Amino acid sequence: MNKYQNKIAITTGDINGIGTEITIKALNNLNIPNDKIVIITNKQNFETYDKLNNKYEIIDIDFNGQVEYGQLTKESGEYSFNCLKRACEIKPKAIVTAPISKEAFYLAGHKFNGQTEVLEHYLAHDSQKAEMLFVSKGFNVLLLTRHCALKDINITEDLIIEKVLRLNEFFKQHYKIQTPNFALCSLNPHAGEGGILGTEEIETIIPAVEKLHKKGINITKPLPSDTLFVDAAKNYFNNQNAPYDCYIAMYHDQGLIPIKTVASDKTVNMTIGLDIIRTSPSHGTAFDIAGKNIANPSSMIEAIKCVL
Repeated sequence: MNKYQNKIAITTGDINGIGTEITIKALNNLNIPNDKIVIITNKQNFETYDKLNNKYEIIDIDFNGQVEYGQLTKESGEYSFNCLKRACEIKPKAIVTAPISKEAFYLAGHKFNGQTEVLEHYLAHDSQKAEMLFVSKGFNVLLLTRHCALKDINITEDLIIEKVLRLNEFFKQHYKIQTPNFALCSLNPHAGEGGILGTEEIETIIPAVEKLHKKGINITKPLPSDTLFVDAAKNYFNNQNAPYDCYIAMYHDQGLIPIKTVASDKTVNMTIGLDIIRTSPSHGTAFDIAGKNIANPSSMIEAIKCVL
């Protein structure tokens, strides 16, 4: 029997950032029982911070360097990568990750564009793919493409169909919504204006939607994203769920600007599509305030609450 299968594994992220600080603050705020959490960190460094209210198990990861708050280092990249890899190896109930630096990953020789890609590398089997879903109080956004340059975005029928089917299955299993309703963002301004402002909607996106309809998926035609999120924002501020169960964005900033503007530090990054759900704060390492004990743990608190 796996001793971690009912525990949430928390990694403390880049050692030169705010990860350890927000982990301790979040856990002290939530007061979760000892047997529900395992922390993957460097124990010596962890013990230099404020004390935890509860005594959680710690898996100690070597750090072969000096802590340099606010700095990009190869050593911090290697350390944060090893923490995440260890979390995958122990196969916990869920994983919560504090922020890492992609640049530090690269300095250490780990050519991954983020933690989502690392999780997919170590946890995916058969045809599984990791997807990036952002959530906050009934406002959910899926990204069709993740960390890539705008010039490299390639939206295909297969991409849309595969990711929407994966999202649909997640909503059925995790949220118990048998027929979720999805809103699909257009790629071009005004959904292409009948091909005047771009032909991707006509040539690629609408045909994908039609095929999804034949599979019983409740999804809109591509809608202009400059107005699509307005009602979601209004509902959020009125403590109501968004009109759609999930908004599907074509690229990173199209989806994250609306939800982060509205939900701010209550936004959680959720990795779905694998056997283990991972959540993370929606912010980065905050190198500019690292080591000052002024970091706001709100997003980390929400990330942990998502998997309790």
